[in-house]
Amino acid sequence: QVQLVESGGGLVQTGGSLRLSCAASGRTFSGYAMGWFRQAPGKEREFVATIKWSGRSTKYADSVEGRFTISRDNNKNTVYLEMNSLKPEDTGVYYCAADSLAFRPIVSATKEDYHYWGQGTQVTVSS
Repeated sequence: QVQLVESGGGLVQTGGSLRLSCAASGRTFSGYAMGWFRQAPGKEREFVATIKWSGRSTKYADSVEGRFTISRDNNKNTVYLEMNSLKPEDTGVYYCAADSLAFRPIVSATKEDYHYWGQGTQVTVSS
C-alpha cells in the first residue's frame, strides 16, 4: 500500500520557520517528481513547490519563491519543504504529492498531474 505521510506542521509566528517532511512508503518514488501543495480554508488547493525526480530542477509558486526550499533524499524516499520568513497568508494544510508520470522531463505545477497524495499537515502562521 502506497503512503505519503507529512509531518512538521505547527503553529509559528510571522517571520518564523518550519520544515515539513514527507515520507513515502509502499514503493520508491526516486523516478518521480514530488510536489507540495497547500489549501487554505475556503480556497482551492494550490501549488507551492515541486522537485524533479533527479533533484536537479525545482519550481516554486511566485508567492513562496525565495522563502521556501524543496529538497529530496531518494535514499530515504523523503521530500522536504523548508519554509522561512513565514507569513499569515502561508497558513493552510500542506500536502505532498507524487507525480503520476515517471521521469517527466519538465516538472509540473498542475495538481492533476500528481497521483499519490498525503493526508496533509496543518501550518498556522500567527500575526
